[in-house]
Amino acid sequence: MTEGETRAPRADAARNRDQLLAVATRVFVSADAEPSMRAIAREAGVGIATLYRHFPTRESLVDAVYRDQVVRLTTGARELLGRLPPAAAMRHWMDLFGDWIATKNGMLDTLLAMIESGEIAHAQTRTELLTAITTILDAGRAAGDLRTDVTAEDIAASLIGIFTVAPRTEHEAKASRLLNLLMDALGPAARPA
Repeated sequence: MTEGETRAPRADAARNRDQLLAVATRVFVSADAEPSMRAIAREAGVGIATLYRHFPTRESLVDAVYRDQVVRLTTGARELLGRLPPAAAMRHWMDLFGDWIATKNGMLDTLLAMIESGEIAHAQTRTELLTAITTILDAGRAAGDLRTDVTAEDIAASLIGIFTVAPRTEHEAKASRLLNLLMDALGPAARPA
């Protein structure tokens, strides 16, 4: 290998990383406060050294979880549209968004510090999420499934409001009911008063 080339991770190393990422996501969702790195390693069934080999700092782990969730939202929009009508895809995507919001429970302090320092580009994430919503909205408009006068910003603001008053981890049924009401309002027959 020449200087500057990087070697692809071994299959077992990639599996370990993916496992750590999945466990960290699950732990962050269920945590009331930021869990220790040791607690995440223990939950994943690996030693702390393995966790630090993949994620040398808490920030690197938070960054990886955050980016993984954003990718899931952006690719999720296209995947859902590939197998569901646009209105159903939108409703399922809203659940993905709720999962993304819930993931922030156990990493909020670190995440906010990273956004403030510029380590995570909040504006870029916002643009990516609005693009995902727009993708579904455009398909819904073309199919006649969704209103034509609603913007991605309208939906994002509504979702943030819903998950603020009904966090998924605490109020699953209430969040689901509110999301269903939002979907009713997004139908083509719904018109503003």
